Parts: sequence; structure tokens; C-alpha cells
Amino acid sequence: MEQLLLWGGAPQLIKTCRLTGCKLPVPSQIESEEHCLLHFTLKLEQKCAELRRETVSGNSTAARSAEIIGFISDQGELLARVSTSGMHMADELKARVLSTFLTLMNLRESLDRAALRVPAGRTGLRQI
Repeated sequence: MEQLLLWGGAPQLIKTCRLTGCKLPVPSQIESEEHCLLHFTLKLEQKCAELRRETVSGNSTAARSAEIIGFISDQGELLARVSTSGMHMADELKARVLSTFLTLMNLRESLDRAALRVPAGRTGLRQI
């Protein structure tokens, strides 16, 4: 959704969050996501939880693991760009952003641990 807002005296078209009832602006860095920063972080946390469950199962292929690593990098970069853009954020939103960074880091660690596990059905000892 787009709204015409006055910004610095000149009218500008500002996109607002696509979630019903949310009128917060969408930062330009995450415009393609069509969510405000709060809903972007919540959506990202949900996706990380899904991916973490997938990685814990141990059934991910090397190609899938590479996709997940790319996802972590891409989303972390987007989050870093928007959170360091100079946009005003309440302390609660800053805490949400930091929590989301931690979630991305934990997902990566989970992926690394899953790669170190002995595949099911193998009884040999791993060499460290």
C-alpha cells in the first residue's frame, strides 16, 4: 500500500506495511519485502524457526545447506542495512532487531552442528 505523505515539504509516495491494520512505513532497504521493520523481523524469525527445524532433522543436502547459508547472509545484510540507515527506532524495536540477528546466528550454528553429526545408520567414531 502506498500513501502520499509530506516529507521535508515535498509530497512523496511512501509505502506502508502490507499487513492488515499496520500503517507503519516500509524502509526503502526492505521495500521488496513489503513489510515494516517490525513485521519484517517477525517474519524473518518465523522463517528461521522453520529452517532450524529442517536442519535439526539432519536430512538437508549440501546444496540445501548452501541455500540456507545464503539466506542467512542475505537477510542479515538486509537487516544490517535497514537498522544502520539512521531510521529512528524505539528501544523495543532495537531489541527486536538485535534478537533477530541472534536468531540468524543461532540458525547458522545449528546448521554447522547438523553437518558435524554422524549420519543415521553409521556406527563408526568420528575423528576430530
